[in-house]
Amino acid sequence: MRTYGSMRFPLLLLVLALPCLLHGQFTQPTPEELKMTADPKAPGAAAIFLNVSEEASNPLHFESHYARIKILTEKGEDLATVELPYEKDERQYEVASIQGRTIHPDGKITPLTGKPADLLVVKKGDTAIARKVFTLPNVEVGSIIEYYYQLRYSENYYITTNWDIQRTFPVRKAHYMFTPYTGNESLSLWSVLPPGASVNKDAMGRYALDVSDIPAAPNEDWMPPLAVNLYKVVFYFRDSSNIDQFWQQSGDSWSKSVRQFTDPPKSIREAANGLIAPGDTDLDKARKLYKAVQALDNTDFSRVKTDAERKELKLKTVTHAEDVWAQKSGTSSEIALLYLSMLRAAGLTAYAMRVVDRREGMFAPGYMYYDQLGDTIVLLSTGGKEIALDPGEKMCPFQALRWYHSVATGIRQTAAGSTITTTAPQPYSANIMQRIADLTLDAHGAISGTIRFVMAGQEALNWRQKALENDEAEVKKQFDKWIEPMMPEGVTAHVDRFVALDDPDSNLVAYITTEGAPGTATSKRVLVPGLFFETRSSHPFVDQDKRLTPVDMHYGEQVTDQVTYHLPAGLEAESTPQPSKIPWEGHAVLLIKTKTDPGQVTITRTLARSFTFAGTDDYQTLRDFYQKVATADQQQLVLTASAAGKGN
Repeated sequence: MRTYGSMRFPLLLLVLALPCLLHGQFTQPTPEELKMTADPKAPGAAAIFLNVSEEASNPLHFESHYARIKILTEKGEDLATVELPYEKDERQYEVASIQGRTIHPDGKITPLTGKPADLLVVKKGDTAIARKVFTLPNVEVGSIIEYYYQLRYSENYYITTNWDIQRTFPVRKAHYMFTPYTGNESLSLWSVLPPGASVNKDAMGRYALDVSDIPAAPNEDWMPPLAVNLYKVVFYFRDSSNIDQFWQQSGDSWSKSVRQFTDPPKSIREAANGLIAPGDTDLDKARKLYKAVQALDNTDFSRVKTDAERKELKLKTVTHAEDVWAQKSGTSSEIALLYLSMLRAAGLTAYAMRVVDRREGMFAPGYMYYDQLGDTIVLLSTGGKEIALDPGEKMCPFQALRWYHSVATGIRQTAAGSTITTTAPQPYSANIMQRIADLTLDAHGAISGTIRFVMAGQEALNWRQKALENDEAEVKKQFDKWIEPMMPEGVTAHVDRFVALDDPDSNLVAYITTEGAPGTATSKRVLVPGLFFETRSSHPFVDQDKRLTPVDMHYGEQVTDQVTYHLPAGLEAESTPQPSKIPWEGHAVLLIKTKTDPGQVTITRTLARSFTFAGTDDYQTLRDFYQKVATADQQQLVLTASAAGKGN
């Protein structure tokens, strides 16, 4: 996060930061660095940052970035291509002074030459996000690459800076410095630092940090967002030095703006009363109003209209809930607040809540920055309980939240004011997937048949939101790709049609046709996957003996498989998957059942997982559970000639 503002200072201050300009001088590698083939402190690392230096100066209106990297394997060669994102707008934020070179293992040097490409990749509002891309020449395993560049911006503006200390690859030594304007008492920093490290401030007001032997960023299955765990320093401006006071003041200010936006005028009261009936219960009223606001154009799922389009359509700036209703369009937060306004217009008790998006991070109260709370949900009080609702999430069912708004901390309104709270976790029973296969088997182990996927909860919501952005042909294509690893080797599956793809209040059903040869036939037996959908699945955690980060599986869920094999004449089941119950008490359970009837075998598998998070202290128990699941899922159905078949 960088913070901009308008400010001018005397140029006499520039001399304070002149030393940072000297980093354009490159470093002569040592013989040991040239010969290095591995890093004993980071076995298996594809590359290592030998040196990193980043300096930013408000008085000089620039940042400098320097890196020196040893390439240890072919995977590390990707670091030869460097992308430099920056904001390019009226502030004249530009990349300059790019230098680079490749030092080969024999000490020969190939300098970077040519003009870097300047490519516009994203444009949002009046700010263009551009990137300078350059590739260091002739990089190979054993090379040392070195580069330096500056980011310059207009002297009418100042910025804060972030130090991303932990990177994809290990860092041997790193130096960071930030020179802010003097006299700015609202500047603060929030950090996650390695043991023993600290940010120091010198007599001239410069902040500095020197660290060494920083491990690579974790890369583990089902991690919380990396922003939660990585070493970093974030500089920002805050309104208070007291954490509790800051969040109370921020909450009260936000709550006041919500009240002003949602206070229902006559038009909203008339609209709400026109959607509900006198005999409706509170829940009926809330459901009808929810359906009405969900039907509006949510521009976070379609497209925000440009200023020119809004002018042509004579749409005014949204300042109140009634503007959203009148224009039948709004952002996710605007639609959520419109819903709150309509609930209150209908006489219901409801409050707004501003939460973090768990895809991006977890709430950090010590980081006194309000914008870490990005999304708005609504809390409805009725029947002695409170129901969390997500009207700003297109296609989200009534009385449900998108998973990244569950177990999410934020600020909420109450009758007595604002307070910090956390939403409830997703119950596993709310997120159901059934995979039902009806398969005909031949004497050679080939199958053909149909499969139904029945989904409720998060997976159904995921596919419905994809359908908002893609036509049905593209959704089918993506669905086929999604289910491909769920099929045994040698089996193909293609979705034929969806049912209720546009109806969030119903189960989503996908009808699939399948065929292939998952089984093998010998002279005496036919062997077929017993747990059809899990034969090729990549079970999490099984191959990872240690864990550095907590486990975040997003939400609880229950997956039930029912596979019926219709047997060919003359074959019967010799052995079937064993009935099993594998529990992780209080967290998860795997159940396997088999039913054998004349001419067919039905195998049912249910994996119910009630937990969302698990700490590193619980990891070995969690891993033991999934190892047992993986073993159970490899069982086979073995068929042999029946007595009647032998008689023939």
